[in-house]
Amino acid sequence: MTDPLPLPGRIGAVIIGRNEGARLVACLASFPDWVRPLVYVDSGSTDGSPDAARAAGAEVVALDMALPFTAARARNAGFARLRELGTPEFVQFVDGDCRIQPGWLEAADAFLSARPDAAVVCGRRREIHPEASIWNRLCDAEWDTPPGPAKACGGDALMRVAAVAEVGGYDPGLIAGEEPELCVRLRRAGWEVWRIDQEMTLHDAAMQRIGQWWKRTRRGGHAFAEGAAMHGAPPERHWVAETRRAVLWGAVLPLVILLGLVVTPWAGVLLLLYPLQVLRLSRRLGWERAAFLVLGKFPEAQGVLEYHLNRVRRRRAVLIEYK
Repeated sequence: MTDPLPLPGRIGAVIIGRNEGARLVACLASFPDWVRPLVYVDSGSTDGSPDAARAAGAEVVALDMALPFTAARARNAGFARLRELGTPEFVQFVDGDCRIQPGWLEAADAFLSARPDAAVVCGRRREIHPEASIWNRLCDAEWDTPPGPAKACGGDALMRVAAVAEVGGYDPGLIAGEEPELCVRLRRAGWEVWRIDQEMTLHDAAMQRIGQWWKRTRRGGHAFAEGAAMHGAPPERHWVAETRRAVLWGAVLPLVILLGLVVTPWAGVLLLLYPLQVLRLSRRLGWERAAFLVLGKFPEAQGVLEYHLNRVRRRRAVLIEYK
């Protein structure tokens, strides 16, 4: 016997995107008819995405692109419109380059309904084409996190509308890491965040070049630094360790080696720390992921330094897009 479907209007959805084309059409088509309203927030598409969304039955919100764009700002705009159209108990946030997996919404609805203290539930996000490039495979591995109580979620998650409203939604000023930051505030307010063993979404990273991976990883470093600056104090220590590792391996150690080489060529021996670190991590993660995890400390350190330079100069950070 299968579980009954959630009541119509119990779950709404907020989808954000720009020039996603066929990916957006597939995203909207992956939602069952009983998920309403569907709100699509468009950030300046030139490929007809708003018309395609309307044809699929979605309410379209055109973001004012005269203002600095962030995904957090787009999600807030969609969330506000969703609440104007009705008051669903739960909202599924999803990026326009993703598709909802069959059975996810039913399972997530049942989970949140059974746990009144849970504000967020997420499942397994997978890459649609992990075989297309090493960069896609790295993304797919990144999504593979264990089920259970969690500190954060990603861009795809089912959330309790009342909880998101209680903490004021996403921070619109963040150019990255807005979902973990929201989860910090939700947990601080007494809510829980969970991951369950359930297929959730298919994502299309569409990364074919190392430059795309570098930008995405650099954006991660920026998110680490900003998250640590906002919530790095005890007991949360949000992204403090991640920021320190990025700076140590991606900036401090290279600088020490360069300065040491001025004094003695033996300082070059310190370069062996990098393959040794790959070897250590490979026992748990495999060679491919370990190698790029270590290499990724360089773009992460770049992102960290960019955040702090902008902060010192009092400049607003520019969105780091990889596709």
